[in-house]
Amino acid sequence: MRVALFALLLIVAGCKAIPLNDDPTVPKYMSKVSHTAVYEVAWNQTLVKLGLLEYQPREPASPAIDPDTELVIVTTRDGFVRALSPVDGHTEWEFKTAGKFVAGPLIHRGIVYVPGGDGFLYAFKVRTGEKVWAFKAGEELVSVPTMTEKAVLVASQSETVFAVDVQTGSWIWQYRRDAPSGFSVRGTARPLVSEGRVFMGFADGYLVALNLESGVMEWEKRLSTSGGQQFLDVDTSPLLLDMPDGSKRLIAASYKDGLVSLDPKNGDLQWTNPRQGLTALLPRGNVIFASGDGSLSAFDATRGKLLWSVDISDKNSKGRGQNAGQSLTMARGYVVVPTSSALAFIEPTTGKVRAMWNPGRGVTATPVGVSSPRYGNRLYVMSNLGTVFALQMVSTGG
Repeated sequence: MRVALFALLLIVAGCKAIPLNDDPTVPKYMSKVSHTAVYEVAWNQTLVKLGLLEYQPREPASPAIDPDTELVIVTTRDGFVRALSPVDGHTEWEFKTAGKFVAGPLIHRGIVYVPGGDGFLYAFKVRTGEKVWAFKAGEELVSVPTMTEKAVLVASQSETVFAVDVQTGSWIWQYRRDAPSGFSVRGTARPLVSEGRVFMGFADGYLVALNLESGVMEWEKRLSTSGGQQFLDVDTSPLLLDMPDGSKRLIAASYKDGLVSLDPKNGDLQWTNPRQGLTALLPRGNVIFASGDGSLSAFDATRGKLLWSVDISDKNSKGRGQNAGQSLTMARGYVVVPTSSALAFIEPTTGKVRAMWNPGRGVTATPVGVSSPRYGNRLYVMSNLGTVFALQMVSTGG
């Protein structure tokens, strides 16, 4: 019996198929479907061991890839910054901090900027791990940094945006808003910089435009307009889209009141879509993909019309609304969505789920896709169990 089972597994592996019926995270209506594989595992490296009392471990910080060396920089819940080899994932260098990481790093011109859960923004040399400077914000930093010519911008869990000198790590300015009195969604938008302004969403339901040089507010727009004090968050990182008619549109979403398009010059409203629960946005051409509350949706960017929506939540999960709302990415033509139970690969034109893969307690951090002459098309994934996977993409989506 064991020999026959082993032979069957070899046949399945040779066909490069992902048997979704063996994956308990897959909805029942897809339980007898086996899709063509979209990836192969090039290597994996476990970095964090599961603690004795860790019931639901989470690794929310996304990896970053250095374009010159292809080193994989990861930050994990044990407080370490690590540089991993792209060959096999072994650790090239590491640095221990005093807090858990919530957001991933940013790499620019050989320097990696790391937002610490211990309240420091760090700058390291990518090749060696040598610390260049550390800025003490005094607040848990929870957004991927945004780079400008002179400054690094980063947001905290306490509703503050900091601007730090890129060369010295010295303070330039900060902007802070009061947190709402009601419940809010854990998470923070990443600052967006364009034409001398910083666009940023906050937990009080407002989207704000700040002057890049001074941090002074130029305009604000309330996106949560239906009243109440619960879950007003604008946690989606804003998008700035160039439209076919030459105009620009600023796209963001309130968790409570849906998707909006604004004029970036003054915040004037252009259109709205009341779909609730959105926490992450991804643009592709004139289409906006949005995830949140167990689903992925596609919207027309010109009018805000819903094109399609697919449920990718775990039907067996009690916290259904919490298991598919993280940031998403594109890889080889697929929309890739991390969920608390699996990583979903979805065709962008139809919303059809091609595969759902569980690398260990699901995925929270946004996977990072890269393409290089040496390693081809890869997707780097951090599982919630603290294991980094290098997936070799072997097929192309819609």
